[in-house]
Amino acid sequence: MNAQEVTFLLARRKLRDCDPEQIKDPGSFIPRIARLMALAIRFEGLVRDETVLNYAELAQLGCVTRARMTQIMKLLQLAPDLQEQLLFLPEVQGLNERNLRAIVQQLDWSEQRRMFQKFMPR
Repeated sequence: MNAQEVTFLLARRKLRDCDPEQIKDPGSFIPRIARLMALAIRFEGLVRDETVLNYAELAQLGCVTRARMTQIMKLLQLAPDLQEQLLFLPEVQGLNERNLRAIVQQLDWSEQRRMFQKFMPR
């Protein structure tokens, strides 16, 4: 088996660590929830393509716990249209992975959509 290196960033960036152009244009920031959703999709592809053995291996490579990896991967249980919204929504106050945990527990996508709307600005 060939050794593979997978690199990803999960830590919050401090404003001082950002590119000065991003500081001038706050709209250029990608919301954390969008980055986590993109990671979940990418990780699923890596496991499906057998680039990595499983999610435990990804957690080890990323220096996160298996529990944290599970939390990220559960975002894939959201309805496809909600996943798409997460990828392309601007920053929404109060919308984060922790607040979505109750939503991903719902199997009914209609119920997920109803719960998700509570986070959307009116």
